[in-house]
Amino acid sequence: MKVLLISANREEINMRTWPLGLACVAVATQQAGHEVEMLDLVGAKDPESYIRETVRSFQPELIGISVRNIDDQKMEKTVFLLEQAKEVVEICKSASDAPIVLGGAGYSMFPESVLTYLGVDMGIQGEGEMAFPVLLERIERGADLSGTSGLYLRGRGAQGDRVFVKRLDQFPLPTPDFLWPSLQADQEFWLPVQTRRGCPMNCSYCSTASIEGCQIRKRSPGVIAHWLRQWAELGFSRFYFVDNTFNLPPSYAKELCSLLATISPGISWRCILYPARLDEALISAMAKAGCAEVSVGFESGSELILSGMNKRFNPQDVTQACKLLSKHGIRRMGFLMLGGPGETKETVLESLEFADSLNLDAMKVSVGIRIYPHTALADQAVREGMISADDDLLFPRFYITKGLRDWLYEIVEDWMSKRPNWMS
Repeated sequence: MKVLLISANREEINMRTWPLGLACVAVATQQAGHEVEMLDLVGAKDPESYIRETVRSFQPELIGISVRNIDDQKMEKTVFLLEQAKEVVEICKSASDAPIVLGGAGYSMFPESVLTYLGVDMGIQGEGEMAFPVLLERIERGADLSGTSGLYLRGRGAQGDRVFVKRLDQFPLPTPDFLWPSLQADQEFWLPVQTRRGCPMNCSYCSTASIEGCQIRKRSPGVIAHWLRQWAELGFSRFYFVDNTFNLPPSYAKELCSLLATISPGISWRCILYPARLDEALISAMAKAGCAEVSVGFESGSELILSGMNKRFNPQDVTQACKLLSKHGIRRMGFLMLGGPGETKETVLESLEFADSLNLDAMKVSVGIRIYPHTALADQAVREGMISADDDLLFPRFYITKGLRDWLYEIVEDWMSKRPNWMS
């Protein structure tokens, strides 16, 4: 079957991205015997012409569209990014009669709502590397689609139980065939890498469990190192580990770092750290392996607020982590999320002063917390009357403690105006 895969995302809000998940699905589909073409719309000057020309020349029998983001997660002047996907769907419908299947992280959070909003009949929630080739095979045979893992049909709901594959090594990693050549010369581009899926930390506001599950599932460190070595030999030297918690479990992170340090020529990489269960041995190993920058999502400097978010660390852990990173020459970017449950003017000031004391290289501050379904934050928002129990939350809703909004924006703007490395 001829399959066209399209990444609908066109945003470069923080950095230029590459649709790693869609590329993984593309290579799995290719290995299943299908002819695959993949379009990445980031950087496309004329997305509509690009799609139409590809459809005309390739003549796909099925089109898969990846939905990466629903919105930009900013409470003030929120951008509803699902409109981009809607435009792509309409272009595909007008250019081809091929059936359309949705997927991607954004879709997986709202499988039924997104199908309805975009007017598409099918979508796959979760890992498409396994479910998508199965769906294609059943469509080719004209077989019953019921029982297909992760498949949703519009108006009919889930057709099969969702499966979280434990051994990620059974999924192939994408090849450079699915990467725009121009990205190699882009000094701002960091190639994304995912070594683990799922997160057991259960933070009160987090959507990761809806997308990847709550159990950490891993690729073998040797497989990852071999894959990165191949990219390095092609001239790529900058990588971004998109794992939610690079340092968990610590033994896995240390083994991976020891292998990354053997890649020649040397590489440079970024990652996301959970500021707990860190020791100097790991930080040192990261530095020796080429770690240049770390995002530390500590979210608050108040023990009270951290406890309410179900964080398993305290401000002292964050301070120690940041000192170790600085000692080993690793840039540090911090994150604050202000206005959540229990927040007061006192805890806001406590958090701002705490963040300031860390002397970070960069600091990102957000006001209000995006409410996602199936989270403790959503349950609390219902109890407090902020949202209704039947709100599917596809259209962005934000939690902010009553009475804080105007003051909070004012104080954050004042702090950022005096700190050029702080941003919103």
